[in-house]
Amino acid sequence: MKVFVWTIAALALLCSPLAHAQPAREDAAAAELPSAQESREAPRILQVFVEGNQRVEADTILSYMLVRPGDVADPRLINLSIQTLFATNLFADVRVAIEQSTLIVYVRENPVINRVVLEGNRAINDSRINDEIQLGPRSLFTRTRVQADVQRILEVYRRSGRFAVQVNPQIVELPQNRVDLVFEISEGPTTGVRRINFVGNRAYSDRRLRGEVVTSESRWWRFFDSNDNYDPDRLEFDREQLREFYADRGYADFRVSSAVAELVPDQSGFYVTYTVDEGQVYSFGEITVTTEIEDLDPEYLQAIVSTRPDALYVGSRIEESVDTLTFAAGAAGYAFVDVRPRVRTNRETQTVDIEYVINPAPRVYIERIDIAGNSRTLDRVIRREMELVEGDAFNQVLVNLSRQRVRRLGFFENVEITPVQGSSADRAQLQVAVTEQPTGELAFGVGYSSTDAFLVDFSVSERNLRGRGQFLRFRVSESSRRRQIDIRFTEPRFLDRNLAAGFDLFQVRSNFSREASFETESTGFSLRTGFPLTASVEAGLNFTLRNDEVRTFYGVSGAIARAAGSRMTSLVGYSVSWNRVNDFQRPTNGFRLSLNQEVAGFGGDVRYVRTEGRGAIYRNVFRSDVVLSLTGETGMILGWGGDDVRINDRFFKGGNSFRGFETAGIGPRVVQRDTDGLLMRDDALGGNFYAIGALELGFPLGLPEQYGVRGSVFSEFGTMGILPSVDQIADVGGTTSPFTIDELAPRVSVGISIFWDSPFGPVRFDFAEAVVYQDYDRREFFRFSTSTGF
Repeated sequence: MKVFVWTIAALALLCSPLAHAQPAREDAAAAELPSAQESREAPRILQVFVEGNQRVEADTILSYMLVRPGDVADPRLINLSIQTLFATNLFADVRVAIEQSTLIVYVRENPVINRVVLEGNRAINDSRINDEIQLGPRSLFTRTRVQADVQRILEVYRRSGRFAVQVNPQIVELPQNRVDLVFEISEGPTTGVRRINFVGNRAYSDRRLRGEVVTSESRWWRFFDSNDNYDPDRLEFDREQLREFYADRGYADFRVSSAVAELVPDQSGFYVTYTVDEGQVYSFGEITVTTEIEDLDPEYLQAIVSTRPDALYVGSRIEESVDTLTFAAGAAGYAFVDVRPRVRTNRETQTVDIEYVINPAPRVYIERIDIAGNSRTLDRVIRREMELVEGDAFNQVLVNLSRQRVRRLGFFENVEITPVQGSSADRAQLQVAVTEQPTGELAFGVGYSSTDAFLVDFSVSERNLRGRGQFLRFRVSESSRRRQIDIRFTEPRFLDRNLAAGFDLFQVRSNFSREASFETESTGFSLRTGFPLTASVEAGLNFTLRNDEVRTFYGVSGAIARAAGSRMTSLVGYSVSWNRVNDFQRPTNGFRLSLNQEVAGFGGDVRYVRTEGRGAIYRNVFRSDVVLSLTGETGMILGWGGDDVRINDRFFKGGNSFRGFETAGIGPRVVQRDTDGLLMRDDALGGNFYAIGALELGFPLGLPEQYGVRGSVFSEFGTMGILPSVDQIADVGGTTSPFTIDELAPRVSVGISIFWDSPFGPVRFDFAEAVVYQDYDRREFFRFSTSTGF
């Protein structure tokens, strides 16, 4: 009964009207000392007990109480204590009772979740949902948190285009105040985009604008594409895409008034409508660059910006100009300039004036270079690739070049060099952040190709040995036509100089019985060095000593039989390469040229000079992932000192080096006529000269990028020939006399290729048709091959 009396008294205190308040000075006195009436109604608490707790210690609960033993039972403090306990989310219920001088806190703890179970989810896997929800094993169960997770699951499904999804949480009670939380999910159908409409567009058709937005209309053939599912976030991105599209075509006032998505009654799709206001077409007006930095010439800066007076307004060129000006200031040593374009639109003249304002900044010097993220690679391996050191004047060109050089090492997944403010306004710190990637590889591959039949490849390689940047590889490969064993080692900074040095030990056995009725085995070693001549030009020297053994088969022509036997080859050579591509692994822009020349005869048993040159040009067309390339290579080998070039040293082309023809499918060949006068092909003899080019357009096939599938269309063209006179057999007529054909006749093929970065190595499928060929050539339409990258 006393409990109810005290409860009523507490409510009366909290709800008492202000009209009964005492004068101000009496209130102040009351604040200092409780009145006699309050002392009689609110007893003093001598003990505080906790009941109902199972996992939470009583002392923990008491620590949240604002009423302690010895305090007066103030209803306001008791109420605030109850609120504080509820705020911990540890309790489902909290009650307080007062019995005489004892305060009793009754609690009912929230259950602990034993496990979270997802049922009915087929389109989205468990891990993706678990990454979004907050509840999990050993977390506290509250209905508020459960409802929050229900909303998170709904949002995951809505982002994937399923708006009809339903999530029903179920609770399975377990002993010891534990529960299993089960989310029953009814996914419903995918909510696609039925139609994309545009309102207000006059300059460009709906079809053209649909090609500019990421959201696409649902079609049955787009089973790999998720962009045809409705996503409200994607609609916001599409608004920006439309703005950039129009801004790059002169529409400076363009805006998207609204983007509305309407769900059809059966919830199977959306109608998306963009309302646009195109405005007028503008041109660039007056272009000026202003700066108070004396070392920067405004006239020079105005000449390098992308925007030009009277040219069509292109919004992206303003950003390009800002980047260009920032880069130019960085090249002059001003790292932290602020370039702000001031845009003035003249509606009467339909021109846009641009003033680029470069705010003053002091010349900056490098105070410190910090490297982070290299847990394995030594600091000096990274620092020696930097074009800047502490104390140098800041130069953005050298910063970018340093980043490219560190990336070229191939040890890091990502490289970022960020200048930050140093200890003073004229000091900067370079923060080099790298993300290391695995550089060691233990690879074992088994495959099949149309050329080598079966192939087995085993290798152990390390591109960053002991974190010093050294390269070491041991490789064994075997196929029906080739066996190779080699060991390769490279020190990139020999004697701590900018000089690469390395060696190779190898044994290679090749079987040319199908093409030319001989097989070879080469055993030897190579020594090589490489060094830069400029930032993009490199040179190298090499020496090779090998023993070549040629074994021929019975009944071969004299050109092949003369090569039989074992001979020692001593080669000295050099190479020069000029590389200006933007990506060494998969270039999309730039060019590269190389020249290699080797001389045999300084020692050994054979004498010849072999010269080869290669070149390639890459350009983006239409879009960034569509690349047009023009590649070419040529080579010539000539004997000297009275020696003729043996067949095993000549060039053989075809297969992967000339699609549409078999390996050694083009060039000089031994032939004879049948009874009908038709040529019958025999052994290929190789050639002392070749020239082959290819024009190729590479593009994605529309599949997700993680599948690693690309395609290309190509045309290859070239020729090969020039045999030594000693190996030529004259045509004496008849059907039993073999003779040689040696013509520098043109060959042309066209076709398509499909490239797949499969889990077991890169695979290439070639479909090629020879459209210009000779009757004695060996052609093929289909070829596929696989290999293991190192």
